[in-house]
Amino acid sequence: MATVSATARRPGPGGPGRYAVLLAYLVLAAVMLLPFLIVLGNAVKTPAEYSQNGPLALPEGIYLDGLRDFWERVDYGDKLLNSLLISGSVAVLAVVLSVLNAYALGIGRVKGRLWVLVLFLMANTLPQEALVYPLYFLAKQTGLYDTRISVIIVFTVVQTAFGTYLLSSVLSGFPREILEAARIDGANRWQVLWRVVVPVSRPTLSVLLVFFFIWTWNEFLIPLVFLVSNDNQTVSVALGVLQGQRLMDATMTSASAVLGVLPTVAFFLIFQRTLTRGVTVGAIK
Repeated sequence: MATVSATARRPGPGGPGRYAVLLAYLVLAAVMLLPFLIVLGNAVKTPAEYSQNGPLALPEGIYLDGLRDFWERVDYGDKLLNSLLISGSVAVLAVVLSVLNAYALGIGRVKGRLWVLVLFLMANTLPQEALVYPLYFLAKQTGLYDTRISVIIVFTVVQTAFGTYLLSSVLSGFPREILEAARIDGANRWQVLWRVVVPVSRPTLSVLLVFFFIWTWNEFLIPLVFLVSNDNQTVSVALGVLQGQRLMDATMTSASAVLGVLPTVAFFLIFQRTLTRGVTVGAIK
């Protein structure tokens, strides 16, 4: 009777450790959200209210002139479409090319696989400052300078290098039994890729798609150099150019920050379940 079972000794799901972890997560979430909330509050203040009460005071009302003025001054609608077009195109193309490259390197086992992966890894370590002039020269020579297609090509190659390196390590451990079963059923290499490998790897590909979109959206240096026309500029470039001209007050600056980060936050929230599922599946594997 004195013996206590292991189940009885095991702490319940509502133990103090669980509440400590939950409290730590809440504190971390508050620390991460606080700057965004401060910027959002300043975006709906009047310039006089901001000067009188400071940036940490709560807004006395909803003042949307700063948001409207910034929208009209930079033609935000066109800049948003440019960013969506570039980021979306890069994300899709980079994922497709990464799958094709990784299928050849991870499953096909081409000769010199290790050196090819080292080359892709080195491409990710090069700073963009070292690539700007050669890429600028090539864009000038090919007639692609100041076009959105030039930025799409550059970032597709950059993101594909990372995606190939990551997917190659994932596909190298792909179950050979599944591949052999597909070949026995008469599937050729393309059918094995699109009907077997891609469906099984879909969670990982979804994670790459989300990250490629967000990474490309936040890029600034190369779009700043390549997109000099106002009609081709992205949201990040428009924000930097307008702030560099010192044409905005504090409330308009906050409004620009809100409009700049809001699309990526919305995109992340929309695909949050996909991202979580992909990370969870990768951890289980």
